[in-house]
Amino acid sequence: MNLKHLHYFWAAAKAGGIVRAGEQLHVSPQTLSGQIKLLEDRLGCALFRKVGRGLELTDEGRVALGFAEQIFALSAELESVIGKASGAQQALDFRVGIADSVPKAIAYRLLEPALSMPQPVHLICHEGKFQDLLGQLAVHRLDLVIADEPMGRQTSVKAYNHLLGSTAMSFFAAPALKRTLSGAFPQCLDGAPMLLQGSSAAMRQRFDFWLAMHKIRPHAIGEFDDAALMKAFGGEGRGVFMAPTVLESETAAQYGVRVVGRTDELIEEFYAVSVERRITHPCIAAITLAARDQLFGS
Repeated sequence: MNLKHLHYFWAAAKAGGIVRAGEQLHVSPQTLSGQIKLLEDRLGCALFRKVGRGLELTDEGRVALGFAEQIFALSAELESVIGKASGAQQALDFRVGIADSVPKAIAYRLLEPALSMPQPVHLICHEGKFQDLLGQLAVHRLDLVIADEPMGRQTSVKAYNHLLGSTAMSFFAAPALKRTLSGAFPQCLDGAPMLLQGSSAAMRQRFDFWLAMHKIRPHAIGEFDDAALMKAFGGEGRGVFMAPTVLESETAAQYGVRVVGRTDELIEEFYAVSVERRITHPCIAAITLAARDQLFGS
């Protein structure tokens, strides 16, 4: 098997399409497609199928992707072992899964201490659904999963929750929209255009209960799984949105919005989930210490 063809297939699968993978590899889409077709001919099956204008993996493609990731992980390990034998300073591979409901700014602030360690670190981040990431943690493809909820007791994965910290929630609006809101917070949200977190977010159910408790009925403009996209709409004045208070200053600066109000009745928690009951991994130790003492401790 030509491993170059396998690498092209792996890149296309990870990038989510031929065009994006070609841009990352500096290869034309036609060349990339041709190389992947040679691999499919070698294996005797299709690895992708067309869905609308995009591509998705076939069942055989998912199997092939799993083997490809193992092959390239072994390749990286080989380089690491040879490097150690030659006395070169080696970077510590640190594989982290980020639940897609965790704000990107929080994820960066949590992970940044791992890159500030004296030992060089090679950070490998994967974003996805919490349960999918726990499955990868169970087979040791990840060292850590960061989420906005703890792993439930009904989960069969043998892992442990480590609370990183918690934050109250703030509400933001573009200046022009904020001027149209009347009354004190939170009653000023009644009837106001609102941008909501997606139904899969751990905070969403608590937020809906909070609205009912205060008898507030905002006008829902849209729901977003991607917090950054929700904030972008908010920055354009499309609606009021909610974000962690710990990110209040940078949210206001980045999106040009103003704080409408704050509440500690809504608390968002963040967890590190690892297979270690007692943390010994140096990167995870750095993350938990910085989170508790600096990010959320303040």
